[in-house]
Amino acid sequence: MKGILAAVWQYIKKMDKLLILCTVGLGALGIVMLYSIANCGVNSYAGFDSSLYTGQLLYLVVGIVAALIISGLDYTRFSKLWFLYGPGAVILTLLTFTSLGYSVSGADDRAWIRIAGTSLQPSEFLKVAFILTFAVHLAKVGDQMNKPLNMLLLCIHGIFPFLLIALQGDHGTALIFLAIFIIMLFSAGISIKYIIAALLIAPPVLIFAWFKILQPHHRLRIQVIFDPSLDPDIFYQQNHGKIALGSGQLLGKGLLGGEYHDVPEIQTDFIFAHIGQTLGFIGCLVVVAVFCFVCLKLISTSRIAKDPLGKHICIGVFAMVFSHCVLNIGMVLGVMPVIGVPLPFISRGGTSLLSMYIAIGLAMSVYSHSERKYRVFYDPN
Repeated sequence: MKGILAAVWQYIKKMDKLLILCTVGLGALGIVMLYSIANCGVNSYAGFDSSLYTGQLLYLVVGIVAALIISGLDYTRFSKLWFLYGPGAVILTLLTFTSLGYSVSGADDRAWIRIAGTSLQPSEFLKVAFILTFAVHLAKVGDQMNKPLNMLLLCIHGIFPFLLIALQGDHGTALIFLAIFIIMLFSAGISIKYIIAALLIAPPVLIFAWFKILQPHHRLRIQVIFDPSLDPDIFYQQNHGKIALGSGQLLGKGLLGGEYHDVPEIQTDFIFAHIGQTLGFIGCLVVVAVFCFVCLKLISTSRIAKDPLGKHICIGVFAMVFSHCVLNIGMVLGVMPVIGVPLPFISRGGTSLLSMYIAIGLAMSVYSHSERKYRVFYDPN
């Protein structure tokens, strides 16, 4: 019994308490925002009921428990199982191209599957699997990563999930994969010669993608930022998102009272707009500050990691959270195209929430095991 208590105490002592508290706080804010949306009295939200936030609450609890369990396990042991979760996540994603795959209402991608009565978005789990497998790959090549063959294999590893998700039509999530790939490469020490080569290749690739790969409605999502008249529907969403965001002024209208604006998909992609109208500029500022702290904490943990693998995992998780925040908040502000990227921990979406907490659990594991001789729940004697 004493041994168990000692192990639990060691676990609590080594836990990254600030990181878990911040992310749990963001998750709790998400539940409050969804409760507000379901009960705020806007006629167009009348279809929302308690399931809007009760289902999310269940995923929040499961996600927190998963993060706490993973944080107590050695991340190096997870890395050795890459041959299980890597192909497993890819197979789940490939199922979206079968009869099991479907599109949610209002989306133009086929990114969901339904198994045993449960809906899943496999790309969310693929993000975590990619961070782990790419971290293993980077750690394995080490300071030899800039050799041409190693760089080629790293690029193939990074581009594969990007293309797979792009084929689904989920270009927002594909951009998240691309951001994770690029940021992890930069952090690992990519040579300047590859950066220059990428900058030279980028313009013709982007031009080709614009005219030959992107569909007209995809191009409109970008063009409408500069000319709203090109797509009134997208402009309506972003315009009312900005109106809602600013309508809360300094302190907001409160959670259940006030003249709220009707914003499509306010429970998912545009939930930051509801934070603005309910909690005001101060509330938005606090939320952005907490996200900044989480990102800085992940970078800080990467610097104290006991090995390159731990460093790469933390940078990957940072890239995942950071790119989600930039794209989502950018959508609401009207400086990014509407591409269906949720706000981490806050937007409605059980699979997204669960994958975020799994990723946070991995970063916490790196923090807990930053001492080379230390293992949570393991007595070296």
